[in-house]
Amino acid sequence: MKLSVTKDTLIGEILNTDQTTAPYFFEMGMHCLGCPSSAGESIEEACMVHGVPVQDLIDKLNYHMA
Repeated sequence: MKLSVTKDTLIGEILNTDQTTAPYFFEMGMHCLGCPSSAGESIEEACMVHGVPVQDLIDKLNYHMA
């Protein structure tokens, strides 16, 4: 199943679709992927908390998952 990531896409949805995306979250300093609250967090929320430009992560994830 192909997923198009947007700023509103939930982290859990991305990881459920493609677990090989985990390193992109680790790279931005998000090491709590197993935490239930992180699974319900949107890409935009995670980037805001970790100080990462949201569009950069969206582009990386969509390219990886294409």
